Amino acid sequence: MIELAGRTSPLPVLQQPQWNSEESLSAIRAELDERDPLVGCNGHRQLQDQLTEVARGEGFVLQAGDCAETFSDSGPDRVMAKAAQLDDLAQLFESIADVPAVRIGRLAGQYAKPRSELTETLPCGGTVPVYRGDAVNGAEPTPEDRAADPKRLLAAYEHARSALRTLDDEAGGGRPYTSHEALLLDYEEPLTRVCACHGYPYASSAPFLWIGDRTRQPGGAHIAWADSIANPVGVKVGKAADHGEIAEIVDRLTAGRPAGRLSLIVRMGADLIGRHLPRLVERCGDRVLWICDPMHGNTTKRVTGQKARLVPAVLEEIEQFFRILFAAGLHPGGLHLEVTPAAVDECVDFPSELCAPAVRFRSACDPRLNAAQSEQVVGVAAKLLSAG
Repeated sequence: MIELAGRTSPLPVLQQPQWNSEESLSAIRAELDERDPLVGCNGHRQLQDQLTEVARGEGFVLQAGDCAETFSDSGPDRVMAKAAQLDDLAQLFESIADVPAVRIGRLAGQYAKPRSELTETLPCGGTVPVYRGDAVNGAEPTPEDRAADPKRLLAAYEHARSALRTLDDEAGGGRPYTSHEALLLDYEEPLTRVCACHGYPYASSAPFLWIGDRTRQPGGAHIAWADSIANPVGVKVGKAADHGEIAEIVDRLTAGRPAGRLSLIVRMGADLIGRHLPRLVERCGDRVLWICDPMHGNTTKRVTGQKARLVPAVLEEIEQFFRILFAAGLHPGGLHLEVTPAAVDECVDFPSELCAPAVRFRSACDPRLNAAQSEQVVGVAAKLLSAG
């Protein structure tokens, strides 16, 4: 086990749960350390080769899947439905843009979420700890269910392993690369392994991991862990990002690494991307893959308080992203989307729809594009790349 953070290191570590038992947590970490790797080192090497081709302008990343996977929605049929949706979107993109799409699913590990608040206020006036994803606590708003239980880390491992087996059995060589946010260091650190062939550390939880906008401090534990592994990684960049900090991160995570090792996943919103992205692009240039996350910067609310996202705002951010990258002479490297094959109405096509509650809001956290909306978004991106 490679311990660079958490409870054995002075490095700052944010967005970690207050687990209900330190003794249990230590035992769970020790057990994860003894478990088989979820993915071998060949997976991230193969993905790195493809991302290097994207860095040369010879491909495009399509990363998509659930906002937050739930254990109850991780059965074989659901896993294959999500993988099939990603493949359909990739084929649609390739048919329009005539460029290979690198398929990366938010799949088999996206069981934890960072949160803006520590607690949630209930309609009755009481408070409970906020839901942080099934790897941490339960969604039911009760003190018992919202307790951060380290045993859920083992459950996350088992569900991820089951999903990967399903993909291997059903999809075979056509399975997508899996990915998730590297949020819970009490999960990622024990699952860090040393490649027997090359002797370097790698994350065995997924071929591709990303560090979120809330945990990407240059001197923090998450960036230190990302620097320690050989996997290709992403870093989310929001509208409030300090460009000096991002440049420092880029220096650290690209030094001595192959092209395409680091993706900056931009999530600035349609209203602000035109102000912030050009300066960041000028500073970081072609040392990174530029990926557009048009979802998180465009979150709004319905009159009922439910979260929503406007598809026109999503499309507007994508269009500005392409325009800015092309103007700088750089290759737009990909899309990072939250999607579902389920028939949901979590994202809306017209502002007037915000005046009514969602009838089919089934996300465990943030709104996802449904199948038709996903195809629309991917189709627009493909046309933009083809036209550029």
